[in-house]
Amino acid sequence: MKWYIDSDRPIYKQLVEQIELRIISGVYSPGDKLGSVRDLAMDAGVNPNTMQKALAELERMDLVFAQRTSGRYITEDKKVIDEVKKALAFREIEQFFEKMKLLGFGKEEILKLIEKVEEGENSNDNTKR
Repeated sequence: MKWYIDSDRPIYKQLVEQIELRIISGVYSPGDKLGSVRDLAMDAGVNPNTMQKALAELERMDLVFAQRTSGRYITEDKKVIDEVKKALAFREIEQFFEKMKLLGFGKEEILKLIEKVEEGENSNDNTKR
């Protein structure tokens, strides 16, 4: 999986989000050993200190744990992973609603649009060219 780093936000936060997503989506399975800080940093194209900060944050979130001499591993606690998954989904939905409200849509309109999208309706189908 490729790393995507932009200059708009702190790099370590972007690394946390991307590793978090890899855990939630199953790219990293529970119990998997992560590469070394240096290897992960090289792969992502970032400073090892930045990667270390991201991994420390993931440890604080209980998604990753360190074994003294053998490295870092993904948590095997599926409850923790599910909680992080739900929190991430909630954040995404909040951001979506904020953007839709900025576009002038109310709650009911947003929900109707979501239903249309879910049903496979395309807004372009309703416009005549």
